[in-house]
Amino acid sequence: MDIRFSAEEIAFRDELRDWLGEVLPTLGDPPDRDDWTARRKWDMGWQRKLYDAGYAGINWPSEFGGRGSTPTEHLIFLEETTRMGAPYVGMNFVAQLHAGPTLILEATAEQQARHLPAMLKGEEVWCQGFSEPNAGSDLASLSTRAIRDGDHYVVTGQKIWTSFGHVADYCELLVRTDQEAPKHRGITWLICPMDLPGIEVRPITTVAGSSEFCEVFFDEVRIPVENRVGDENDGWRVAMVTFSFERGTAFISELLGTMNQLAEMAELARGIRRNGSTAWDDDEIRREIGHLQAEYDALWALTKRVVSQAQRTGMPGPGGSVFKLYYAEVKKRMADLAHRMLERGALVLAEGGGDEQTGGDMVASRLYVLSLSIAAGTSEIQRNIIGERILGLPKER
Repeated sequence: MDIRFSAEEIAFRDELRDWLGEVLPTLGDPPDRDDWTARRKWDMGWQRKLYDAGYAGINWPSEFGGRGSTPTEHLIFLEETTRMGAPYVGMNFVAQLHAGPTLILEATAEQQARHLPAMLKGEEVWCQGFSEPNAGSDLASLSTRAIRDGDHYVVTGQKIWTSFGHVADYCELLVRTDQEAPKHRGITWLICPMDLPGIEVRPITTVAGSSEFCEVFFDEVRIPVENRVGDENDGWRVAMVTFSFERGTAFISELLGTMNQLAEMAELARGIRRNGSTAWDDDEIRREIGHLQAEYDALWALTKRVVSQAQRTGMPGPGGSVFKLYYAEVKKRMADLAHRMLERGALVLAEGGGDEQTGGDMVASRLYVLSLSIAAGTSEIQRNIIGERILGLPKER
């Protein structure tokens, strides 16, 4: 990637800044965390604004309704929207970052025409039905079965950690269609409408008090065969396409937000006083903040490489696993440093007391970071991918 902006890219950045400057002040305050009806309206409304302004699917090919932007324009878009405090992708994240890119590469023309425009317009919320209670890191051991019955698959089983499953219209669903085949070869990728008879969704409350995760039960749910993406029993390969986007590009906005949060942490350190000095006067704290900044800069450089590769080949490579593994570790160290800075104040904030502006976000981040070494493939899985696909080491027994 050429890190020097061309005249066209500078014009794109200026145009985007002007648009954001006009539209963001009109949005008002975001809805409460647990008001799911309002949150759906808010997230999908923002997606529609992006679509109407020509910024939806910024890196999707133009033939599928996207802008067809260069990798540099894509990163400019993410940098500017994060810097100016634009809404995050929210409920659109599975559709925009996982399912949509997978459909672009793997779906039939009919499936693409049915879903991709609706995703870009903010008309469909998607969830991911991959993990199961006994198939998380070893996802290929999934047991939710789908039996072919004429023009339908009859699906029975359970999924867990299904983000926004209780408000989703569709689910990218992995099922086992061949009980006798080796576990990686008997899986199929389906588009599952979430309003079909036999589906039960139960929200899960997290340690942070949020309820975006769900467990989903399927009781002889009939899904049309025409909703299959790819060939029957070829779902593991299709899922690898989904995973490459989930690990390779889906964390970009979060990285940019974290870099902003590190700057806020440095400012917070200057205001925390103890024993006649500030936390910023502590050489060790300044050193750690500096190291974190350097590591985030390195991750941003890696992000540019991964996005450039995705533009050349159509999908991110295993470099996304390097990013995801290291980002989880750096984010955890940053959260630990925030707690050391806040000392006993972190306990007050964790219970909902104190001034949110003095570190409440840092405490919430410490709870959230617990999930980073698990979500989108555990750190152990990422190490296996790096060892086998990048370093060429032999596979585990």
